[in-house]
Amino acid sequence: MEIKGLGQLLAALAAALFLRVVAAGAGPALLPPAEDEEGDVEAGEGGGGGGVRPVTIRWARVTCALKNKRGDMARFLLSNLSGEAKPGRLLALMGPSGSGKTTLLNVLAGQLTASPSLHLSGFLYVNGQPMSQGGYKIAYVRQEDIFFSQLTVRETLSLAAELQLHDTMSPERKEKYVNDLLFRLGLVNSADSIVGDAKVRGISGGEKKRLSLACELIASPSVIFADEPTTEGEVVYMGPAKEEPLKYFASLGYQCPDHENPAEFLADLISTDYSSAESVQSSQKRIENLIDEFANKVLITEFNSPVTQSEGSEISTKLAQKSTRKQRRGWWRQFRLLFKRAWMQAFRDGPTNKVRARMSVASAIIFGSVFWRMGKTQTSIQDRMGLLQVTAINTAMAALTKTVGVFPKERAIVDRERAKGSYALGPYLSSKLLAEIPIGAAFPLIFGSILYPMARLHPTVSRFAKFCGIVTVESFAASAMGLTVGAIAPTTEAAMALGPSLMTVFIVFGGYYVNPDNTPVIFRWIPKASLIRWAFQGLCINEFKGLQFEHQHSYDVQTGEQALERFSLGGIRIADTLVAQGRILMFWYWLTYLLLKKNRARYQQLLPPSEEDQSKQQTE
Repeated sequence: MEIKGLGQLLAALAAALFLRVVAAGAGPALLPPAEDEEGDVEAGEGGGGGGVRPVTIRWARVTCALKNKRGDMARFLLSNLSGEAKPGRLLALMGPSGSGKTTLLNVLAGQLTASPSLHLSGFLYVNGQPMSQGGYKIAYVRQEDIFFSQLTVRETLSLAAELQLHDTMSPERKEKYVNDLLFRLGLVNSADSIVGDAKVRGISGGEKKRLSLACELIASPSVIFADEPTTEGEVVYMGPAKEEPLKYFASLGYQCPDHENPAEFLADLISTDYSSAESVQSSQKRIENLIDEFANKVLITEFNSPVTQSEGSEISTKLAQKSTRKQRRGWWRQFRLLFKRAWMQAFRDGPTNKVRARMSVASAIIFGSVFWRMGKTQTSIQDRMGLLQVTAINTAMAALTKTVGVFPKERAIVDRERAKGSYALGPYLSSKLLAEIPIGAAFPLIFGSILYPMARLHPTVSRFAKFCGIVTVESFAASAMGLTVGAIAPTTEAAMALGPSLMTVFIVFGGYYVNPDNTPVIFRWIPKASLIRWAFQGLCINEFKGLQFEHQHSYDVQTGEQALERFSLGGIRIADTLVAQGRILMFWYWLTYLLLKKNRARYQQLLPPSEEDQSKQQTE
């Protein structure tokens, strides 16, 4: 099928152009040998086993348009498209940029992002049944190849198998299935290499694309969609990809010259020539004629072969619906698998961990040098307060910026995996929290171990332990806040802008710059929600209680308790500050859970075209 003038071509010719592929067949034929007939059925129900049926996808009068403020269709992205994808065949959607390939592919896959400004209508059938009834599995290989960067190719694929294949499938069969996929997709040599990202070199771009395909093939889909991003358009040819497209266009007066690449000829045929004003006009007129010619041909075909329910489709749909039931793995099994992945990702991320460790050491040395070995003079009271405030700020900002810089990318992976039903949201967040505790606690401990003796803070082991405990809990609370920001922001850049801005508000009401007793009534809720404030208070109580200061006048501060009273910190315990930080941490995690649950991808519903739509389309 061609969009705006390009038909099906051989897959080899398609490689030279922007390519959209829809492969419909009886699964990838990479399934491990059946242990017995019953085992096959069970495996098929969970994915990765037998029971995958071929499907025929047929669509008719598919129209997608952008609506204006009045609700009228203002711009057509797809216009009255019809076509068919048959089992066991490769269907290439080819055309120039802006011809609507991605839009059509998303419509056929049922994954066109919902928007109030979109109008989508038409008919879409799978084996004669409306697509809305489901009953078959699809694989969608997107243009963006996003993975957990610190996992190897084999670990990535094995985890996908564990999450998607049926529990009754033996570990040996799963391992054989994974090895078979690695072999057939040419990933054997890189199987034990980490995937990598922009910071760490890993596998090549082509290997990442094949790994994306392997992860989708795990569930043995009936249909495979492969996409590269461009934009809109109309159909000018659909049919076999051998000599037929050249014969068809030759019948319309467009003969492919001898010794010219057919793919290049057809690509030029459907593209607008911008070399001059005359060429633009003539090429656009040629494309319009091609659209009209094929539209007339499709109209005749539709009258002669109406869309009907295929024979036996009722039975096959019931079987397919049974085979595509979500096999929800147990909560603890999901947690165990996701915990393992989160643990490997956190501990193997050498570049990030090295940077955080160096920053912790550098910050501690700088602060320790500025506040070197504070004494017990009256001026040291202000110095101690200032040091504890910048400690609270530094700890929170370091944890926040790390999280908002990573989580938006991870969220994209999680959204895709959840869309496939691989796991629930609860096990994911719980496993992530627990897996990151050791590595997350290491950096505040490094910071405190260097700063505490340099500044000569309260010199007892118990006070040092409480100091480290307070900044560690604060670090986790800031990371939880970063998750919420990452769940709200659409991109990493937006998250990096939003997170520090929000933290600045908490810094202002952190207990040092504005006394809690002087805070305006309308803002008094902010200090209670400020993790900076609770960490600062806990650090002050831990440091000042029991200290004796040098004094010469009766109005001088003589004890640490008096200093705490002047900052309205009297009568508060360290335990109270830790409990408050714990509540803030749980609040951010709870809010992150709700946001991720609410912001799941929603897709545009395909509605039957109305007579009004048809008339508007004809007018346009």
